[in-house]
Amino acid sequence: MSLGLLGKKIGMTRVFDQEAGSSIPVTVVEVAGNEFLQVKTQETDGYSAVQVGFDDQKEQRLNLPDRGRFAKASVAPKKHVKEFRFESDADLPNTEEAHPGAALFQDGQYVDVSGISKGKGFQGVVKRYNFSGQPDSHGHMMHRRPGGVGAGTWPGRIWKNKKMPGRHGVYSRTVQNLKIVQVRPEDGVVLVSGAVPGRKGQYVVIRPAVKKAAPAAK
Repeated sequence: MSLGLLGKKIGMTRVFDQEAGSSIPVTVVEVAGNEFLQVKTQETDGYSAVQVGFDDQKEQRLNLPDRGRFAKASVAPKKHVKEFRFESDADLPNTEEAHPGAALFQDGQYVDVSGISKGKGFQGVVKRYNFSGQPDSHGHMMHRRPGGVGAGTWPGRIWKNKKMPGRHGVYSRTVQNLKIVQVRPEDGVVLVSGAVPGRKGQYVVIRPAVKKAAPAAK
């Protein structure tokens, strides 16, 4: 894994490509305020990683261990904390300097964005699992129901993991190979082509794409 950014989904808009003469739908992600909290090494922790915090919050909302963790790092308390793992200690970034923030990425780079999808509440099997439903013909009274779900003989029960109506949404999802249309370090935002998981205000994680190589350094 490589170093990424924690961010907050602000919403969607569009930008215009003057050369192509087209508009591109983009998601605006706020990334200002990422800070290094802790470095974990093979010697001390058994693996290589860095902890990154994002989005300040009031100190009185933390318990004492968390207050001590942020105080030790000389960083304001954060709402969202995540670890980025690395193959070895040699791959760890220089945490003596400030986190690069939006400047970590560049225009045209491909990224993977992870987040929690929107909640849909209690839903039936047609919406939840894309069931095709039952006949809509006259006299049929089970258009959107799942149909038979249990055995009529022994063991005569509904098996575990049966696809049934229930809570839908609020899943951890990753969208791969999204293109960064614009990086705006002065505004602390990144404009990502297309939609990313979650509602407005949802925390997301932006990492360099696994399946597409990063562009050559300029």
